[in-house]
Amino acid sequence: MGELAAEKHVQYILSVEKRKDDLISVAMEHLRMNGAYWGLTTLDLLGKLETVDVDEVVSWVMECQHESGGYGGNIGHDPHILYTLSAVQILALFDKLNVLDVEKVTNYIAQLQNQDGSFSGDIWGEVDTRFSYIALCCLSILHRLDKINVEKAVSYIVSCKNLDGGFGSTPGGESHAGQIFCCVGALAITGSLHHIDKDLLGWWLCERQVKSGGLNGRPEKLPDVCYSWWVLSSLIMIDRVHWINKEKLVKFILDCQDTENGGISDRPDDAVDVYHTYFGVAGLSHLEYPGLKAIDPAYALPVDVVNRIFFAR
Repeated sequence: MGELAAEKHVQYILSVEKRKDDLISVAMEHLRMNGAYWGLTTLDLLGKLETVDVDEVVSWVMECQHESGGYGGNIGHDPHILYTLSAVQILALFDKLNVLDVEKVTNYIAQLQNQDGSFSGDIWGEVDTRFSYIALCCLSILHRLDKINVEKAVSYIVSCKNLDGGFGSTPGGESHAGQIFCCVGALAITGSLHHIDKDLLGWWLCERQVKSGGLNGRPEKLPDVCYSWWVLSSLIMIDRVHWINKEKLVKFILDCQDTENGGISDRPDDAVDVYHTYFGVAGLSHLEYPGLKAIDPAYALPVDVVNRIFFAR
């Protein structure tokens, strides 16, 4: 089996941050906040976060904040709950949550909760269980879950549960590994995992492993490195991760590396990107690959960062 080309991945991530004008950067400009979170968390898991200029990153993050309290995906872009969580996670990585006006951020998130307990992503009102997870994760990191109706938030998520044990993006939506992660993560953060049929959901998630060892997001789909995160995290939170073949999954992720230039792709021999590099390394962390820091399955931050947030007060 190959080895993780850790040094190459570090160089790849640092090079992506520096490229501001090539086509990929321009195409990704609107979600740079997510990209920064993926890249920086990968560096931290690899033990290389000190290669980054903290002050530069923190001041850029703060420039993306709006009057409303929410964050945009880049300077001058509209605020959205997606980018707001990434901003908070980046500040948490650097132990810089103290630069936040917590009231402002929590008010922004709280006003996105709807009557039925669901959350909209921004002022335009799209509803999705992803946004429920993001709201709960973000407020939990800031110790402000008291700002919303948690009970309603939980019952909305439970209303999105399907007969196969999985969860969809809205009630009646098809089960999908990404949405399952969001719902299981939200229930884990709120201490509500008893709403899940762990054996039924665990079985559905384990069925996502295909012959190559990789995981897919839904039945009959191709495997994709990012599901190493969505599926494994969910299985860890419901105590069923021993139901999959870890060795085969490690091999699949390592086969998706560009060992010359760094980076990880969705499937072997495809083009690499920061998103799959992060989820590949995070998946390997869950698989206890040597040399990687542990990552928390619910908060998607290194375990030492989560411990600092909750136990160092």
